[in-house]
Amino acid sequence: MSAVLHRINPSKLLLSKWTAAHPKQREKHFLVTALMRDEEGTVIDIELQAVLTGRTEQMPWQALRDADCWLMGWR
Repeated sequence: MSAVLHRINPSKLLLSKWTAAHPKQREKHFLVTALMRDEEGTVIDIELQAVLTGRTEQMPWQALRDADCWLMGWR
């Protein structure tokens, strides 16, 4: 069984809103606050900030494609 994948343009992720499909510690809504790029300017990682706590974490942008973990927008 394959997971549903969102179609995402990584260059347009900055300030996009995401909802955790399985929130941990009441952190449900997130905002992409930074894009990390390689030498060629290709987006490789994002910084995701929890709206409730302000906690940030860095992850590969491709992680947002997994609809089992992330939902586009705030729900």
